[in-house]
Amino acid sequence: MSLVLVINCGSSSLKYSLIDPQTGESISHGLAERLGSETADLIVEGGPEIPLPHASHASALEEILRRLGEVTIIGVGHRVVHGGEQFHESVVIDDSVEEDIQICGELAPLHNPANLVGIRAARVRFPDVAHVAVFDTAFHQTLPAAAYLYAIPYAMYENLKVRRYGFHGTSHHYVAQQAAHLLGRPLKELHLLTAHLGNGCSACAIKNGQSADTTMGLTPLEGLVMGTRSGDVDPNLHEFLAHHTGKTLGEITAILSRESGLLGLSGLSNDMRTLTEAAHQGDARADLAIEVFCYRLAKSLLSLCAGLDRVDALVFTGGIGEHSAEIRQRTLQHLRLLGVNLDPALNDLHGRTAQGRITAPDSRLTCLVVPTNEELVIARETARLARSS
Repeated sequence: MSLVLVINCGSSSLKYSLIDPQTGESISHGLAERLGSETADLIVEGGPEIPLPHASHASALEEILRRLGEVTIIGVGHRVVHGGEQFHESVVIDDSVEEDIQICGELAPLHNPANLVGIRAARVRFPDVAHVAVFDTAFHQTLPAAAYLYAIPYAMYENLKVRRYGFHGTSHHYVAQQAAHLLGRPLKELHLLTAHLGNGCSACAIKNGQSADTTMGLTPLEGLVMGTRSGDVDPNLHEFLAHHTGKTLGEITAILSRESGLLGLSGLSNDMRTLTEAAHQGDARADLAIEVFCYRLAKSLLSLCAGLDRVDALVFTGGIGEHSAEIRQRTLQHLRLLGVNLDPALNDLHGRTAQGRITAPDSRLTCLVVPTNEELVIARETARLARSS
């Protein structure tokens, strides 16, 4: 069996999956969290917490491998958030690629440095297999200039590469392919809207199989309301807050990244499940946060239609998109212009029947729920490049 180890490193976490890229079977998966702290732990396949006090990413990886036992892998796939303009597709990692990923870290300071920690630890542990970087931004390299350029002095794009890049590309591409299969039509003939909704959220317009526009921009902070990220704000907000609060530029950016979004609006949580329960119990701020989330999502989906000739289907994915019938229902209420007729019974089943569909047969817009599987995409990209390297 040819297996691929997929690693997704955060600043204090390491998520892994051991996958057979041919069958798509996940042999093992787990998550190490709070790395570097006294409360660090590892959970393998939903089992009990395994304490790993003060574990580093490297030592957590060693513990994962110890528990996997004797396995033979053909490659290690790494999720990398930002590939800038350097990377239009997945690549085999060498020292030069590592250096370029580090340079792109300026555009994703919360993500790329953490991704590199996992890459370096895994390259030391597995020096004789191919290591492959799969970039969140790569799928969006087909955006036309009108979609990716900001209306700022053009020299800032030429000299600093300031532009919109987009993220969650691996997920958007995967669910678009799956939607095409469910619809029984070639992806290259479809015009789709996809909404990846989790703690991080983005939407994408996909035209004939290619990304035509998306909501995230230079960094993953632009766009939709997210768990702790503000999404779109007035560009002058930083100066206004600096003047009135005395906070530095970095401190304000940290607030918009870590203390805003659903958490900031509700004052309660960034977890949609917690907010939904609280709203049902009468928490007005929780309900407000949900409404802002859904309205802003619907507004962005309508704006993305500018990049399409028509909309063949709207696809929901990600933890919220796949599991929250209420969020889908509240979002679709704001899309009446597109002729949505939601089927409540199908929506409550989260698309698990009727070929993923959650809308009634007479709905002008077909809406689907499609589970994402970024790990499988990374595994298959890794296997493909490992065979050719």
